[in-house]
Amino acid sequence: MARQEAVGDRLSDQGYCAETRGEALVIYSLTRRAALIGGACAALLTVTSAPSQAAARIQRLVSPGGIEAWFVQDATVPLIAMEYAFSGGASQDPPGKPGVGNLVADLLDEGSGDLDSKTYHERLERRAIELSFQSNRDQFRGSLRMLKDNKDEAYDLLRMALTSPHFEPKDVERIRAQVIANLRRESTNPSSLAGRKFLELAFGDHPYARTATGTLESVPAIQIPDLKDYTRRIIAKDTLRVAVVGDVDPDTLGKLLDKTFGGLPAKAELTAVPDVVATRPPQRAFVPLDVPQTVVTFGGPGIARHDPDFMAAYVVNHILGGGGLSSRLYKEVREKRGLAYSIYEALVWMDHSALFIGNTGTRADRAGETVDAIEAEVRRIAEEGPTQKELDEAKSYLKGSQMLALDTSSKLAQAMLQYQLDKLPIDYIEKRNAIVDAVTLDDAKRVARRLWGNGLLTAIVGRAPQAAAQPVSAPPKAN
Repeated sequence: MARQEAVGDRLSDQGYCAETRGEALVIYSLTRRAALIGGACAALLTVTSAPSQAAARIQRLVSPGGIEAWFVQDATVPLIAMEYAFSGGASQDPPGKPGVGNLVADLLDEGSGDLDSKTYHERLERRAIELSFQSNRDQFRGSLRMLKDNKDEAYDLLRMALTSPHFEPKDVERIRAQVIANLRRESTNPSSLAGRKFLELAFGDHPYARTATGTLESVPAIQIPDLKDYTRRIIAKDTLRVAVVGDVDPDTLGKLLDKTFGGLPAKAELTAVPDVVATRPPQRAFVPLDVPQTVVTFGGPGIARHDPDFMAAYVVNHILGGGGLSSRLYKEVREKRGLAYSIYEALVWMDHSALFIGNTGTRADRAGETVDAIEAEVRRIAEEGPTQKELDEAKSYLKGSQMLALDTSSKLAQAMLQYQLDKLPIDYIEKRNAIVDAVTLDDAKRVARRLWGNGLLTAIVGRAPQAAAQPVSAPPKAN
């Protein structure tokens, strides 16, 4: 089945366990699978290695057939966790048919090779094998977890899913119905609507503006040849990145990788995706929806992962909105004013763009006050920057939290994969704290102006201002 992503069309979260987006506490997720918080973040067993110890053991493994992987051999528990990705994702969906990659991710394990869907899942369940796929903005990703003794069967089931999926009409229609049901629910969900409107506001007609899960118009139009063509174009060896953590020796792993991925096409057939800078703020969009709570999604152009200012941006962003209960936005919007239960803001980086994104929900009759408070706090940090005390505390937290963020084999494998996708060095975990330490107060102030000096793109979903004081059941007053 497809793995659920962290916060779906709510765009981003910080501190969520589903996907390590390069930096351990920044999560990149611009699509929604089914639920806000999925069960896929529970690890089978815990590996207690500290990040620096784990980093020292990361090795670059090349199989006899030329499949490259980053690998940590760890016999602490009899478990193997593998994360892998192919370039492509939702940005490779055919024009006019968003949701193809998402539907492929939902269907790869619905029968393959000589196994129908029922038999395939029975094989997974009998051996407690966890296998999942997902299509995000830039990659088609997969995850495989199993006990050491079940590794041969687990890797063989993955091989079949990647090389010979059935896409049987009855399975396609069953999964399509599930996707459409989720899309219908999202059509009245203010957080989903705010996320979609924000993407449209930020990216216009760029592929990043399309929803990865598709639309109520596009998903019914997807045909089986679309699914087969996407699989043929995307799942190929030349863009494959692999990370493995667990109780397996290098020789055995090399053979498993060749058996699993060796039969894939040599080269992917990707459509070029142009680089894009998000729409310049300030701009605001409103989507009317008769619900008691108004949702506000806000953001703007971010900073690319390899920009020299990235780490300074990461640290100062923690101060503004990424630091949970300690962040400025939380203190101003919740603690001082009681406008919202929670508020977050995070950096998001993609292959062809970058954003900062935040989200909150508030009472309909206080939505205007909430937006004003957010804009004022963003303007204040842009003009004044953080204090030295805030900077020191943020750096201390970000260095110390790294150990907790990599405390299981699954989390470490996710991080190792993302470091590859972000083109970071194999010893990045060891270097990271020094990079954080090198951020100065002048850096933080300069980058705060760069990130937030132009204001915000804001998408607001809720009741019209003139109707905000009315009960949900009461119709808006006529103008």
